[in-house]
Amino acid sequence: MTQDRPTLGIALMLGFCVVAPMGDAIAKILSNKVALGQLLLVRFGVQAVVLIPIIAVTGRVWRMSQRVLVLTVLRTLMHIVGIGMMVSALYYLPLADAIAIAFVMPFMMLLLGHYVLGEEVGMRRMIACAVGFLGTLLVIQPSFQEVGWPALLPMGVAVNFALFMLVTRKIAKETDPIGLQAVSGVIALALMAPILFLVPDTVAPILAWDSLLPSSTWTLLVAIGLSGTLAHLLMTWSLRYAPSTTLAPMQYLEIPIATIIGFAVFGDLPNTMASVGILIVMASGLYIVFREQAMSRQPEPVPVAERTVQTPAE
Repeated sequence: MTQDRPTLGIALMLGFCVVAPMGDAIAKILSNKVALGQLLLVRFGVQAVVLIPIIAVTGRVWRMSQRVLVLTVLRTLMHIVGIGMMVSALYYLPLADAIAIAFVMPFMMLLLGHYVLGEEVGMRRMIACAVGFLGTLLVIQPSFQEVGWPALLPMGVAVNFALFMLVTRKIAKETDPIGLQAVSGVIALALMAPILFLVPDTVAPILAWDSLLPSSTWTLLVAIGLSGTLAHLLMTWSLRYAPSTTLAPMQYLEIPIATIIGFAVFGDLPNTMASVGILIVMASGLYIVFREQAMSRQPEPVPVAERTVQTPAE
């Protein structure tokens, strides 16, 4: 069993918060240079090429039962759709706005946990969900006025990945996380490659494959695959060394880091309304995280039948 090393876990999560928006920035650069299908195929191909040797060297478990394999295929489809929607959103939206809108996912997870899994959710956390959703609307509103319906794509990303996390939760105890990602990469290749190479470009330009791209573009394509794989590994490793309750608040650092990267690379800054919305989303999300921590520290009530009645003599 790995011993807790909170400082190392926090450092790894900080690495995730830097690498993940850097990968999104690369996706934004590529969004008008490469067809979406080619970007996704290379992204998952790099994931498989990087992780399969790790499994071979470390002897990790990658075999799955039929039930887990079916859920993994479903999870992979959701992963493909989620990344596809996020890349499409980044074609239209500033980096920080898209990521802030997608951070409605924790609120979606809370609601799905309550209504789908029957988990207990108190009134305070429900109110925090409502406030966080209001903040998301403040971020969406100026973007919607400017670009129209594509401003809603990060909301689709949030819903998709909330369901993705529910499926992951169903199989997490039966799979190794690196093995799961490696198998997902192979499944994604098996699903997408036949479509990309069999469907004519004239029928679906989004699925076009261009082998004559400049070397600089190929470098960025490989970089987006490496950054996505590295981000996943950093998050996985961080959870080995620190509890999720310690790391969860740090994930919200991804929003200000994305703002800095977006300004440095694209010169984008959220306007006043979007900035207020981002602050509301972060505050509501952090409230839910800290509320969850407080609830987890409370002792479970002892059933009445098991309570010992003490007398004055005791």
